[in-house]
Amino acid sequence: MAKNLLIVESPAKAKTINKYLGKDFTVLASYGHVRDLVPKEGAVDPEHGFAMRYETIEKNQKHVEAIAKAARSAENLYLATDPDREGEAISWHIAEILKERGLLQGKTLQRVVFTEITPRAIREAIAHPRQISSDLVDAQQARRALDYLVGFNLSPVLWRKIKAGLSAGRVQSPALRMIVEREEEIEAFRPREYWTIEAECAHPVQPFTARLVMLDGKKFSADTAKLEFSLTDAASAEAARLRIQQAAGGMLHVTDVTRKERKRRPAPPFTTSTLQQEASRKLGFSTRKTMQVAQKLYEGVSLGEEGSVGLITYMRTDSVNLSQDALAEIRDVIARDFGTAALPDRPNVYQTKAKNAQEAHEAIRPTSALRTPAQVARYLSDDERKLYELIWKRTVASQMIPATLNTVTVELAAGSEHAFRASGTTVVVPGFLAVYEEGHDGKNKEDEDEARTLPPMAPGDNVPLARVLAGQHFTQPPPRYTEASLVKALEEYGIGRPSTYAAIIQTLLGKQYAVLDGRAFKPTDIGRAVSKFLSSHFAKYVDYDFTANLEDELDAVSRGEEAWIPLMKKFWGPFKALVEEKRAGLDKADAGSVRILGVDPASGRPVSARIGKFGPLVQIGTADDEEKPRFASLRPGQSIYSITLEEALKLFEMPRTLGVDANGEEVSVGIGRFGPFVRRGSTYASLKKDDDPYTIDLARALALLEEKETFARNRILKQWPGHAVQVLNGRFGPYLSDGERNGKIPKDQDPATLTLEDALRLLEETGKPVRKAAKTAATKASKAAKVAKATKAAKATKATTVKAGKATKAAKATRTKTASKTTAKKSTRTARAEDAPF
Repeated sequence: MAKNLLIVESPAKAKTINKYLGKDFTVLASYGHVRDLVPKEGAVDPEHGFAMRYETIEKNQKHVEAIAKAARSAENLYLATDPDREGEAISWHIAEILKERGLLQGKTLQRVVFTEITPRAIREAIAHPRQISSDLVDAQQARRALDYLVGFNLSPVLWRKIKAGLSAGRVQSPALRMIVEREEEIEAFRPREYWTIEAECAHPVQPFTARLVMLDGKKFSADTAKLEFSLTDAASAEAARLRIQQAAGGMLHVTDVTRKERKRRPAPPFTTSTLQQEASRKLGFSTRKTMQVAQKLYEGVSLGEEGSVGLITYMRTDSVNLSQDALAEIRDVIARDFGTAALPDRPNVYQTKAKNAQEAHEAIRPTSALRTPAQVARYLSDDERKLYELIWKRTVASQMIPATLNTVTVELAAGSEHAFRASGTTVVVPGFLAVYEEGHDGKNKEDEDEARTLPPMAPGDNVPLARVLAGQHFTQPPPRYTEASLVKALEEYGIGRPSTYAAIIQTLLGKQYAVLDGRAFKPTDIGRAVSKFLSSHFAKYVDYDFTANLEDELDAVSRGEEAWIPLMKKFWGPFKALVEEKRAGLDKADAGSVRILGVDPASGRPVSARIGKFGPLVQIGTADDEEKPRFASLRPGQSIYSITLEEALKLFEMPRTLGVDANGEEVSVGIGRFGPFVRRGSTYASLKKDDDPYTIDLARALALLEEKETFARNRILKQWPGHAVQVLNGRFGPYLSDGERNGKIPKDQDPATLTLEDALRLLEETGKPVRKAAKTAATKASKAAKVAKATKAAKATKATTVKAGKATKAAKATRTKTASKTTAKKSTRTARAEDAPF
């Protein structure tokens, strides 16, 4: 066993580094975090200095044991986990585990940090080790303790007041508030009409358009930012258009031509948040995908004979600095590929905009700019190639000269009281634009001007006027947040840290507090209920400034400027008191998850929209009424926060009888937990995507039922008497099943030619357990049917005085009927679940 043990976080990184260090080193991976707080109350004890109870993460137990075993025989231990706060905490946890086991006596334990996985960087880090930073560990412990205390105390309040299974988080809750408040802005928005007027100019060299800037001797305004509009209706716009056209007489007169040269600097190299934003805009990557792909590029990619190489520096950073070595190499590449004229006299220097940035770190850059995207493309997956190219281009462009742009603005008069303006831009010196241009969330007038050029013109020229056009417009509501714009907003507010943004977004989507409508976040009713509740009753803790200030204090702890326990005490006292107060004094209406819509005309009972056990619904009556409340699920696109009384009452039309079939059997349509369906007897058929349960007719319902029954009749393609295995027809084609396992049939195999031996062999080779959902649904349905029938039978027996013989006979008949119906329901539901066995 090697005398030196180096511990990293991921096996991919371990493999790459092991190649660099040779036989004197054993490199092992911790596979991320090795310990976490015990998942129960009391894991953080505020009464005893916020003592924290940790346990080894079960899935990583074997990796901890491997590290402990290697540590016994090693002389020197190096903790080389990631160079951030999380990495520092993981190193501390590993050290604590080894210390508790008595494995550190007589050995050196040191922390090494590197931001790129290259031979030079690894050897440099080992040559200059340090001790674990207690300040960084304290800050990370405080952050973890705060997250635990908020989640463990606030989430149960949400369960009691809104719905079980919800969660609140110290950082996720303010992020959710942003999404919800933006949605409320959109709903409250009332569009305003305005008109613009443009001139289509028929210049002999090149036609172009110009926009009106002066009307009737006064400045013409169509400013959506200030909501200042000169024309707000069609009649006024048409009248203005005619006046301009008449005054122009078919010709516009050039009164002024101005030329302005300006320079545009390149964007700085990537930080975590700007990489997430650009990858979202340009590549369509989610924040999570961006970080996953970047992790692979950082840890190492096999480059043929060169072996595994880390292609980029560490991807969790808020610094825009570049090392001197990197700058020298980047400048060499620019001179080689774009000429010395593209190089500035000295390297470009950038200042980070992020608060509390760790400037000792570097920006995200290629470990070697000499490895161009074209050279490594064949070794990378498509996603890896795209992200590496984005990082390489941004890094190289950041060290090039500014682009020189020449903007020409032409003023054109239409008579004496009206004027138009046209602008165009030409690139004089491309500079960094030859490599890369930063993306934007939306286009502005400047972007539009840069996309066109104008023909040569001089004051005194007359330009033929083809026509004058009036265009109708309406002001637009603010856009929903995309992943890029949400990350940008979180960073601007100082909420969370770039390394946490992907996890925040994943939590909001995973908890179904928000969904992606296209690429934009739309809050769900549950998300809105949670946000409204927290904003109303825990306003301080979802306040943007409070959350940002708390992050600042945690950063102060990491710098050794503030102690973590006083910070915890300052937070915990008021928070605990508020939680206790709200837990005792609120009902669901106070929680903001119930909205009274009005009164049901038929029954006189109140109608409300609320969050129920299974999600948003509308309800007639209350739990206190003698008659049980009636419930109805919302239709797709409906919200408890906008639904009207009329719309709510319409939902109670379900189930709806559509008519009878040729045999006189009733056909109905209804909406269940799993969506709308049509029913005939014991046969249920789900509606298709384009079917509307409120408008579907009898003919369409019968077609769906016939399709379902035909499928059921043809479900068993082949079976063998005395054996459970069958060949079944599923939604994705034939497959094998014995009731416990589902197996695949090769595509080139005709199911009709399968022998029993073939089927058993294939089931053994490819079989997977039948999904639990199918079994659970069937079991629940069976139990529910039995309980309901048994209760009904018991009541009937108690209420009548029939003879024992007759009662026994009736009971038997009831059981037989129950079993029959249960079997029918079970077979129907199981068939649905097994349509997609894999």
